[in-house]
Amino acid sequence: MTVRTASCACGKLRAVAEGNPYAVSMCHCTACQRRSGSPFGVGAYFKTAQVRIEGEHRQWSRLGTSGGRLTNHFCPTCGSAVFWTTDYHPDGMGIGVGNFADPAFPPPIRSVWEAHRHDWVAPPVDDRFVEASSGPRVAR
Repeated sequence: MTVRTASCACGKLRAVAEGNPYAVSMCHCTACQRRSGSPFGVGAYFKTAQVRIEGEHRQWSRLGTSGGRLTNHFCPTCGSAVFWTTDYHPDGMGIGVGNFADPAFPPPIRSVWEAHRHDWVAPPVDDRFVEASSGPRVAR
């Protein structure tokens, strides 16, 4: 079985994931831009039962556009956001792909919230959405 470890910058907070993610998504929403410090965030989504969290973490929650809560979990020492949970998927969690620091990590299968995509970003996928993946697709 594949075991991958994601960590914060200082290494004190880790998410150890067993098996493969059920999805990897590229998100261009402004909240992901601010969380990642990048023009988009890439998250790997696992069932909560697949992940073991090691180390102390703090959390910060916000309401998503759907009205559900999204909670970011970050290291209290270095401040790196490592994973997040949502009301929308109570049995799953997202882990920042960059936190795995693995260039062989599986690529995104979809790109969401392209209404906020920076013009110079070219998503490497065909499954693209204007907003959430339950909404309209990007016109070709």
